[in-house]
Amino acid sequence: MNELINQISSRTGISEDQARQAVEMALGFVKTKLPEPMASQLDNFLAADAAAGMAGQVQQQLGNLGGMFGGQQQ
Repeated sequence: MNELINQISSRTGISEDQARQAVEMALGFVKTKLPEPMASQLDNFLAADAAAGMAGQVQQQLGNLGGMFGGQQQ
């Protein structure tokens, strides 16, 4: 979802917060139009995407921390 937010922000010139609000509003609308099982799958997909993004950020921060102590940065 972050990739979509970044694309909207860069292409339209709006802030990332505004782009996030637009994406969340659009997804909320789409979910109301989907059958319940599909809406739940969309929620699961978005949760997995958010978890993957957080894992990548943690990995990057750990690499930066290693660089502070003389290790290689990722």
